[in-house]
Amino acid sequence: MIDLGTVKAHLRVDGDDEDSLIQGYTDAALSTFELWTNRKLIAEGEPLPDPIGNALSFRKSIQQGALLLIGHWYATREAVAVGTIATEMPMATQALWKPHRWVNI
Repeated sequence: MIDLGTVKAHLRVDGDDEDSLIQGYTDAALSTFELWTNRKLIAEGEPLPDPIGNALSFRKSIQQGALLLIGHWYATREAVAVGTIATEMPMATQALWKPHRWVNI
């Protein structure tokens, strides 16, 4: 759903040595979105299922949140960054993704 070239441009990566690492971060970020929001992403231009349920068309705010999360993972690369406050997800990513959360009541 997010082109590798777009992610590499966001990360300012020119070579292809880390393509598999970056693709892994991209896949994980989209999976994180689906788990955190309880949504099933549908690629842009693809028809939504009937009934829609918790399906959601991929959109720019989802992509931007994923790019921020990928950038965070790419820059940090460790579970804990020494000298910082631990957070579960960058606040900007949460701000972009929270409106899409599907909450069962």
